[in-house]
Amino acid sequence: MLEYKGIHYETHPQVYEPAEDTFLLAENLQIERRDKVLEIGTGTGLIAIIASKNCSTVTATDVNPYAIDCAVKNLIANKSYNVELRKGSLFEAVENEKFDLVLFNTPYLPTDEDERVGDELDDAWDGGNDGRKIIDQFLEGLKDHLTPNGRVQLVQSSLSDIDKTIEKLNEQGLEASVTARKKCFFEEIVVITGIPKST
Repeated sequence: MLEYKGIHYETHPQVYEPAEDTFLLAENLQIERRDKVLEIGTGTGLIAIIASKNCSTVTATDVNPYAIDCAVKNLIANKSYNVELRKGSLFEAVENEKFDLVLFNTPYLPTDEDERVGDELDDAWDGGNDGRKIIDQFLEGLKDHLTPNGRVQLVQSSLSDIDKTIEKLNEQGLEASVTARKKCFFEEIVVITGIPKST
């Protein structure tokens, strides 16, 4: 059993274990009390649990069935009863729903065919050849799932073109910027936050 700021959680060999990118997002969440939050790729559920303490409801999704099982245990252990878990890729599980805040620690690593391990863990970090495969799919679907004043916070790496993400969010009418950053060995991990442009 691991612990992060009073939250106790278990991991699983087939589930992405919270790491620097997870904690960077956890420490820079911009959540409001009334927010209806969506977290995509919840993994162990740690971010969903943290978010749930500060908002109205959280819907947390993951494509990995092991992650759903792991997150269920962690939600129960931390009495996070305002979190609903659903299995699905990206926005599949929330088809016609809109949220005040969408969170996503994206699979952002540029990955060649021979670097994939061939199990559920690939989904957590495999961003395709340029690291943007999932990020771009996410950005395409995002606008349909934001309330009129909806915001987004996502994690990505300097290896997967931060400026392009900011540009795409700006095109969707959001004011996007890097709100947190952390240097790692060969890359920089950032949190990009998109808020509605002030009229």
